[in-house]
Amino acid sequence: MIDCSASKGLRMPSSLPSNGDCQKVIFLDRDGVINQDSPEYIKSWHEFHFIFGSLDAMAALTAAGFSIIIITNQSIIGRHMGAPATLADIHTRLKQCAKNHGAVIHDIFFCPHTPEDHCACRKPNPGLILEACRIHGIDPAQSIMIGDSAKDVLCARRGGCGRAVLVQTGNGISAQKQLAAIQMQPDHVAPDLLSAAGWVMDTWTATALMHS
Repeated sequence: MIDCSASKGLRMPSSLPSNGDCQKVIFLDRDGVINQDSPEYIKSWHEFHFIFGSLDAMAALTAAGFSIIIITNQSIIGRHMGAPATLADIHTRLKQCAKNHGAVIHDIFFCPHTPEDHCACRKPNPGLILEACRIHGIDPAQSIMIGDSAKDVLCARRGGCGRAVLVQTGNGISAQKQLAAIQMQPDHVAPDLLSAAGWVMDTWTATALMHS
């Protein structure tokens, strides 16, 4: 198994101080949630296309005081389909587009490995969430994970997240069937990130999460 803690490619530079006060946290998957996914993978900024409403959703969450942290599998590196510098460029542009729209992406954690690497950071394993919580002093029970796959929901459960939300963009429809087969359900299913953000803001209370 790969020791992900030794990898220097798992994180983008953060706008949050290490071990800072970061207790209203939204963990977001990337492909299929923020941008359109592709069976050919997203290998350049040219192939990165925002899902309608996703920038508005992140802006609304930012305005409501949530810290947004992206948690994403990016095996284009392990598959030798893209260089780390290319992925860094995509994420730099993503953060700038979000900022231009009034949203702040505080940090990005990614797994560069393939399934064959059997690492601890590739979702559904919770390594990226646990690392984010360690660095930023996050109580995972006070966080919400939003994703479009069964792997995202499993990662949220294994990482101790207070809520797991499934969006039906990307792989969300098939994910509902996969989760039902293993008798696991998300806390909420939304058609897209904008709707999910509305649900989060309508239902969020620290007490409710603490006693979930």
